[in-house]
Amino acid sequence: MDEIVVKSLSTPNCQQEVINVLSKIAVNLPGVIFQVLQRQDGSVSVLYLSSGCQNLFEIEPEVIAADFQVLSKLIHPQDLKAFRESITVCSTTFTPWHWEGRIITPSRMKWIQASYSVEPQQQGDLLWNGLVMDITEQKLAQEKLQESEARYKAILSAIPDLMFRISRDGEYLDLKSEGANVTLAREEIVGKNLQELLPSDVAAISQEAIAKTLDTGTLQTCEYQLPTPLGVRDYEARLVVSGEDEILAIVRDITERKQAEIALQNLAQKFAKAFSCSPDSITISSLKEGRFLEVNDSFIKLSGYQRDETIGKTSFDLNLWIDAGDRLKLIQELQATGAIRNLELQFRQKSGKIITVLLSAEVIDLDGIPCLLAVHHDITQRKHQEAKLRLSAERDRLLAETLVRIRSSLNLEQVLQTTVTEVRQFLQADRVFITLNNANLEIRTIAESVDPKYPSVSGWSTNDEAYIQELRNFLKNNVVRVVEDITQMPLSSKVTVHCQKFQTKASLAVPIMLDEELFGALIANQCSAPRHWQPIEIDLLQQMSQQVAIAIHQSRIYQELAQLNTNLEHQVRERTAQLQQKIQEVEELHRIKDVVLHTVAHDLRTSVIGNLMVLKNLLNQGVRNTLTPEPEKTQTHKDTVTPKDGDLKIQTVEERENSLTASEHLPIFASSSSQIPISRSIIERMIQGNDRQLTMINSLLEINCSEKQGLGIKLELVQFSTLLAGIFAQLEPILTQNQATVKNLIPLDLPLVMADATRLQKVVAHLVTRSLENNLPGINFTLSTTVEAGMIRTQIQDDGVAMSKLERDRLFDLHVRDPQDCCSTSIGLKMYLCRQVIKAHGGEIGAITNRKRGLTFWFTLPLATTSATNRP
Repeated sequence: MDEIVVKSLSTPNCQQEVINVLSKIAVNLPGVIFQVLQRQDGSVSVLYLSSGCQNLFEIEPEVIAADFQVLSKLIHPQDLKAFRESITVCSTTFTPWHWEGRIITPSRMKWIQASYSVEPQQQGDLLWNGLVMDITEQKLAQEKLQESEARYKAILSAIPDLMFRISRDGEYLDLKSEGANVTLAREEIVGKNLQELLPSDVAAISQEAIAKTLDTGTLQTCEYQLPTPLGVRDYEARLVVSGEDEILAIVRDITERKQAEIALQNLAQKFAKAFSCSPDSITISSLKEGRFLEVNDSFIKLSGYQRDETIGKTSFDLNLWIDAGDRLKLIQELQATGAIRNLELQFRQKSGKIITVLLSAEVIDLDGIPCLLAVHHDITQRKHQEAKLRLSAERDRLLAETLVRIRSSLNLEQVLQTTVTEVRQFLQADRVFITLNNANLEIRTIAESVDPKYPSVSGWSTNDEAYIQELRNFLKNNVVRVVEDITQMPLSSKVTVHCQKFQTKASLAVPIMLDEELFGALIANQCSAPRHWQPIEIDLLQQMSQQVAIAIHQSRIYQELAQLNTNLEHQVRERTAQLQQKIQEVEELHRIKDVVLHTVAHDLRTSVIGNLMVLKNLLNQGVRNTLTPEPEKTQTHKDTVTPKDGDLKIQTVEERENSLTASEHLPIFASSSSQIPISRSIIERMIQGNDRQLTMINSLLEINCSEKQGLGIKLELVQFSTLLAGIFAQLEPILTQNQATVKNLIPLDLPLVMADATRLQKVVAHLVTRSLENNLPGINFTLSTTVEAGMIRTQIQDDGVAMSKLERDRLFDLHVRDPQDCCSTSIGLKMYLCRQVIKAHGGEIGAITNRKRGLTFWFTLPLATTSATNRP
């Protein structure tokens, strides 16, 4: 077209020919062709304008020819600046002009594409040759394409799967790995072949799938496993054709799905096994009709119907429901609650037998069809057992009440009458009665309960020996006689007449035995019809017969007791008088014992106290004499002879001096002319012996007083830690003398106790003295206390010699000690008094032998109560 324009400009005479050519071209173009002359003075003349301007600009050609600037008014305001700038550049440089923009026409906004060239003319004019095309549809298609591309790009970005472009020969052309767990970088994948990156088996599967996809043009799917740092993972690849000899592969990690599928398969297998192996009947039926879709073996066993007889049939077809309305109630309950648990219902088996089940059901959906999953637990046997248990409980109640009546009542007639009444009520029999033999060799009825519709046997008796013998033979050898139908039993004419007279149809007779002899019978009759007697009913009559025998035996004993009562009362009066006389004699003996004990104790105390005074004076006098000894005669030779028991004993001077030192011997003046030397230790041991005797006498008196009058305990609030500290402070001299040490572990914040401080001081002193007297010097004591269960527990532990179990068990008992025992009798009395004192406080005392060595004394005392603590 440019060439045509040039020719037209170079040959002015051919202008009309050019216009004709442009017109022909414009007919075949979907746009506007124009030629405009811009003169030097700025005026513009439209030389040519194709007819398409009306369709494009929706303006008449004449309007545009009159004012070409009207077109600039159609340009979109946002595009106007760019339009003017491009015109200016083109006018200045005379380069071709290309512009795309929007115009606003009366009908709508349009996109146009304008191109033109400018050619300078003579006299400075400019000739514009141009073409304007309507590209609105292209732009809209382009925008839609861009939107579609953006949308698909967003979708692809949101997809976490791997995407590969792969060629037919297995080369990776491109990939999208955003959001996927890929261990290789992009450059390590693109350009590589399947055989280089995948295991051989996986590469072979993938190559085959690529070929099949390209050959068939259809979607192909393959699954494979790959080892990863997280372990072996399962993947699924979907392949589609994306170009010539290339496919797009979308790869997804399906490990979790595979695991879920396996778990679901395992679960389905478990449910299938549970369904088929369940001991309870399980059925699946349609909710609307109740048509069976599936049943397990337990249902076949429970109902009696085979599988082919059940599947496709309804429960009504099989006549399972006892009450057809029960299924309607079941459906209504399911609709209201959604599930049913342990609903008790009755069903009919194929054999016609009625069974009782607990029904649990839920509504499930199978392929869009509401179905009923039902589990039936057969409780028929349990219901029978419950009925038996109820009968058994009623029987036990009846037996217990009868036993209570027998034990609490001596009225035999009342006991027997109540018994037959309650037995008939339990058995629902027409008649129950008791017959007894009497001393006149006759049989008579002594108690009866009978339905008013039938004759009574009350007061009936007979002395017919043949008849009596026949009845006895009937119950001989303590045998229960069960007759379910009298007409089927071979009976004598007399018995038959008797049964007809009293309308007896069935009978249950149990003998009443006393001392292995038949004394009577407990009999139940059914007069309305023959009857099958249940084992529990037979057992009841047997046990009731035993209770009746006890009641009769008890009545006899009572009569014998009444006969013996008078003699017994006389004997009791005589024995009472004798006992009173013996009591007076014992009281007199106790009085004499107290007098003797106090008299002997008084005399012994006087003698012992006197001996102590003499021995202590001797000891003190010996000490004074030691301080001022008399001068001894000088020995002229080294050895001296000392007579003893008629023999001669040679002593050296040193031996005599050592034996006569003031610390070992004291002179005792037997007369004015002679002295008898006695060891100081002997006098001290004599003093200790007298002290022990005095202590023993005091202990005996205290024990005697406590047994007669009790210990006088004066309780007061005591701070226990302070009390123990004071006691051991008083024991310090004797502890020092025995080189003993005390480790005090007693906390200072112990609770208060109610105690007699003086008595407790003696207890602790006795326990410590016992350890000191039975061990060598140097013993170590450890004191400790604990508070537990409202008591305070004190332990005095030593590391001395241990104690045998026998001695430990008898340590606090009152008994005479063995002469060879290491503990004297006085110590035993003290230990006994210790236990009496602690018990009087409400506590306990004991001893524990330590594993290695030593002994631990312990005693407990109750803590002071709140009321005692708040007492002013």
